[in-house]
Amino acid sequence: MRAHKRLQRLMQRLSPWEIETLQFARDALIIALGNIVSRLIGLFRETVKSELFGSSGPLSAFEAAAVVPIQLYDLLVGGMVSSALVPVFREYADRLAELRRLAGAVLTWVWLIMGCAVLIVQLAAKPAAWLLAGGLEPELLELTANLLRWTILSVWWIATAGVLGGLLQACQRFALPAFTAAIFNAAMVTIAILFGAQLGVTALALGMVAGALLQVLLQLPALYGLWPKLSWYHPALLRIVQLYSPVVFGLAVNQIAILLSYHLASHAGPNSIAWMRYATTLIQFPLGLIVTAISVAILPRLSRLSVEARQGKESLEPFRATLMAGLRMVIALIIPAAFGLYVLADPVIDLLFQHGHFTATDTVVVAGVLRAYLPGLIFAAIDQPLVFAFYARQDTLTPAMVGLICNVGIYLAAALAPTLFRPLQVTDLAIANSVQWAAHALLMSILLLRQIGPMHSYGLGRWTAHVLIASLVMALGIALVWSRLSSPISPSTHLEEATRLFTVGGCGLIIYGFTLGGLSRLSVTRWS
Repeated sequence: MRAHKRLQRLMQRLSPWEIETLQFARDALIIALGNIVSRLIGLFRETVKSELFGSSGPLSAFEAAAVVPIQLYDLLVGGMVSSALVPVFREYADRLAELRRLAGAVLTWVWLIMGCAVLIVQLAAKPAAWLLAGGLEPELLELTANLLRWTILSVWWIATAGVLGGLLQACQRFALPAFTAAIFNAAMVTIAILFGAQLGVTALALGMVAGALLQVLLQLPALYGLWPKLSWYHPALLRIVQLYSPVVFGLAVNQIAILLSYHLASHAGPNSIAWMRYATTLIQFPLGLIVTAISVAILPRLSRLSVEARQGKESLEPFRATLMAGLRMVIALIIPAAFGLYVLADPVIDLLFQHGHFTATDTVVVAGVLRAYLPGLIFAAIDQPLVFAFYARQDTLTPAMVGLICNVGIYLAAALAPTLFRPLQVTDLAIANSVQWAAHALLMSILLLRQIGPMHSYGLGRWTAHVLIASLVMALGIALVWSRLSSPISPSTHLEEATRLFTVGGCGLIIYGFTLGGLSRLSVTRWS
């Protein structure tokens, strides 16, 4: 009781923006917790895959087949959630009857479109398999087509879960949507363990379908009072279509680039797609844990502040302050993660994946691909809040045009340039991704500053410099500690490997924290 009263007195002393920041941090923490669970289960999923299937051709066939439903979701629903659904749903958050009718209309059309997409892919599975992995051997291409007929069934449920998640996020109900990816990964792991020996990689495809269905079921309790009322039309549908039209064009171009990436990887060797997937999984861990959590938490607030600025109720200063708070958090967390992964790439991959059919040679190759991705990871992390800032301002054309330039033009130029001198290698594609992400983030930052004005007063450049220096010191410390702790006797047990990694990681966090804190105090003393 006393603690509750002290909390009330503390809240009364805080300004509205300090309270808003605390609420934003709370929501980001909820989403981050869901992402932690999801990413940990996702890493375990990859460990199970490496144990059962290594980096074999059949696993490459599955990875190619799995990308189709994910691409369709990203193209038709996933991009719409952040760019159009959350901003428009947010406008109706105080009119529940209209919000329910709008959500029902969106669901009706999503179901119809996804049903048509599933039918088309079922009929054209073989040509689609060739587009995805034409460099694979004929029997692997046939397997890819068969797997595609299973994986595509998941897209209907994934799309439904995405719309429901957007509705809940717009109403700032983050808890259950934060764990949808976790339950999806858990279903894949469970079915792979139970049936992988009998069904092979088909068990992974069945796990995708089961996980997609569970994503919908998980969110149903949070929809109390928000149950969509199915209908064919709502006036705001036109606004959603207008906002999403540039995005879907940009996403379509991006999906074509992804297809080309898989096609190019298939020509770099039968294991290349699987190698890229393992490295991408490690890249997605900090992106999902840190960047997605902060970006999803910040989007409803930026949308509200943008509406208030357009209506003349507020200036753009609160919008800028909220965006800068998100960017500072992203920078402080993602840069040390990238430096740490660079130094510890080999032992991390060894611990997570080098089991069963996954060999030491696979570890070396995946580590090289991962290190080629890491410079771009920092730019990709900064880029996502910038894109969401444009979406909050209901400007979806600018990100789409920047995506067209970077995701196709710059990516393909960077990927194909080495082939003028030698055969294509899988690391070339990872480097091309880093170049693409860097170009995209730089262009987005320049264009956003032109819209909302300069932000020099927030000291973001000085903060980034401090984080970079602290991360470099941390990386040197990690390398030194790891060289002292690494066992000269090989092989060691998984428990010993994990203990060493956690010990080194803990030392790195301490070094980073003390260094960043010292630099910040030095800066404050100097400027005061």
